[in-house]
Amino acid sequence: MATEVKAPWLNNYGNVNFHLSYYEGSMWEMVRDASHRYPDLTAYQFMGNKVKYRDFEKQVYICAKGLKAIGIKPGQRITICMPNCPQAVIMFYAINVVGAIANMIHPLSSENEIAFFISHSKSVCTLTLDMFYPKFAEIMKHTEVKNLIIASTRDALSFPVTLGYDLTEGKKIKKIPKDAPVIIWNDFLKKGKSYVGEYIAHVQKEDPAVILYSGGTTGTTKGILLSNLNFNALSKQLMETNPMAEVGDKMLSVMPIFHGFGLGVTIHAMLSNGCNCILVPRFTAETYAKDIVKHRCNFIAGVPTLYEALLRQPSMDGADLSCLKGVFSGGDSLSVELKKRFDKFLADHGATISVREGYGTTECVTASCLTPIHLYKEGSIGQPLPDNYYKIVDVGTNIEVPYGTDGEICISGPTVMLGYLDQPEETANTLRLHGDGRIWLHTGDLGYMDEEGFIYFKQRIKRMIITSGYNVYPSQLENVLDGYESVQMSCVIGVPDPYKMQKIKAFIMLKPGYEPSDDMKEKIMAYCRKNIAKYALPYDIEFRETLPKTLVGKVAYRILEQEEYEKLGITTSEAEKEPVKV
Repeated sequence: MATEVKAPWLNNYGNVNFHLSYYEGSMWEMVRDASHRYPDLTAYQFMGNKVKYRDFEKQVYICAKGLKAIGIKPGQRITICMPNCPQAVIMFYAINVVGAIANMIHPLSSENEIAFFISHSKSVCTLTLDMFYPKFAEIMKHTEVKNLIIASTRDALSFPVTLGYDLTEGKKIKKIPKDAPVIIWNDFLKKGKSYVGEYIAHVQKEDPAVILYSGGTTGTTKGILLSNLNFNALSKQLMETNPMAEVGDKMLSVMPIFHGFGLGVTIHAMLSNGCNCILVPRFTAETYAKDIVKHRCNFIAGVPTLYEALLRQPSMDGADLSCLKGVFSGGDSLSVELKKRFDKFLADHGATISVREGYGTTECVTASCLTPIHLYKEGSIGQPLPDNYYKIVDVGTNIEVPYGTDGEICISGPTVMLGYLDQPEETANTLRLHGDGRIWLHTGDLGYMDEEGFIYFKQRIKRMIITSGYNVYPSQLENVLDGYESVQMSCVIGVPDPYKMQKIKAFIMLKPGYEPSDDMKEKIMAYCRKNIAKYALPYDIEFRETLPKTLVGKVAYRILEQEEYEKLGITTSEAEKEPVKV
């Protein structure tokens, strides 16, 4: 019952081909070809500084030579721990040029998390910002990284802006000791400029290119290994299903580069098609709103909470949004109510388009399903992108269920990952060969498909929390909490929140001899801040003498969830409505 969903796409787009031809080379080669076609167009802009494609190409090649100068070989892993800034994008493609693999991680991750990501990926080199050096100075003592490259925001700024930066944000950053074992970004580029020798590797489309992190289907952190084809196929699919897109269009690239949504949609799909990425390393709803108007953006992407906040921004009063060609929502579910309100907001401000919701997992880069432009079904997350196949199977089996019947969502297509890094058992559980001869990604999500090929997401089969667009796995946080000296047992749940979608609450049972107190709570929170990423920190800790148990002795987290829902006046049926993962 897997469906190609051919007719609906053709009916609504006319010029869309269902079966597409995909670029045969690497990610960088696809971008390079765009650079050769549009050398004088702007590739990216950053805090007022615009860079043309021809100059971007030169920057990437110099960076690639720098990597060869410090001994990087094809197949080695390099960690990029950066916000959305030019050095991160340049390094990402330079890594691809030399045939290495980019390991993308969150710069606000805790020290222990970063050390794990670097060690798990076996990275030999890391790029980060000067503001994060104090954290990395300690981390480097416990990893095999040979080269730590330190970039600075000021290096990517125009001269006038640099002066202002030095007087404001720059003053807050501690100076790196002169004897620190690091390579400063500009010194690294000097190595590249003086390098003589071969540096461009022969990279094939099936070769691994990127590692992104997610919880996998078990809720345990996994490195997701993605190929050049995965990213290039997504780029082609997105362009085919967005016929309004044109060369030179502007994308407000605020979604983080370490996330499949940000990297695949707002960076690579744009640069490989001659578009302009407006790189934003840090933003608020207020600055986001101003940037849309200031830059006359054609495409924007964000999580529902961001769109909710935009509705309340005074700077949007009277704003002309007729420039918009695409507004994409992912990360969390877009409620029917919010979609209606934001669609009206767009129409009231001159836009001729509406919000389009997508669905997918990091295991297929990001979105593999998207709402068509002119065919929205309430409650649906859209139709599979061209060449993507969806089927719904009975949970725990490979057996398809009838249309309209709930089951596990499975995906097959050119964006499906190569596998989990060094986790063959988890890979085998997730990527399965079915009787139709296809490899299917078992998402761990529950949903159904109607007879027109529209997909409806219901809930996660596995336990997970989504807060402000980030996937948070309770078992990971509980492992951290249980490691504290006074904690005997913990349970972490997601509590409904009107802004974050869910906020995180921890229930803790202390060991004998320890008493609950505000001081104890603060000590545990301090421990959490050192070992848990900022976005995943509990907003509250509640001490319990005992934690509820199931008949088999497991902590009954659903009882704790139900208690919190009752406090908020939420019924059980409402509580079962969980957000969508993209």
